[in-house]
Amino acid sequence: QVQLVESGGGLVQAGGSLRLSCAASGRTLSNHAMGWFRQAPGKEREFVAAISWSGSVTYYADSVKGRFTISRDNAKNTAYLQLNSLKPEDTAVYYCAARFSRRSGSVYSDGGEYDYWGQGTQVTVSS
Repeated sequence: QVQLVESGGGLVQAGGSLRLSCAASGRTLSNHAMGWFRQAPGKEREFVAAISWSGSVTYYADSVKGRFTISRDNAKNTAYLQLNSLKPEDTAVYYCAARFSRRSGSVYSDGGEYDYWGQGTQVTVSS
């Protein structure tokens, strides 16, 4: 079992930045691909970014490409999502997710492919 805990959310003005963290416990993340998803009020959960367990491959939703950066530190059992140039439409609860992956370069954008989820952290962007 992997337990995930997100942190780093908050209230920020449009154009600002935040850094979200996803700390894992219970099992090493070194062989787990990671992903970030978000859900705004009244909307379905959507994919934001993913990273392979090696860290060598990343993948982003078009809506965040060039503004958000996903990374990981396997030694610290932690994944990160750097959010820059934030917009009001980025307001949502952000969730991290993990899944075991045999291939070091695989990334996953479908939430149904993930086995473990955090409780979420709120990001609110004011205009």
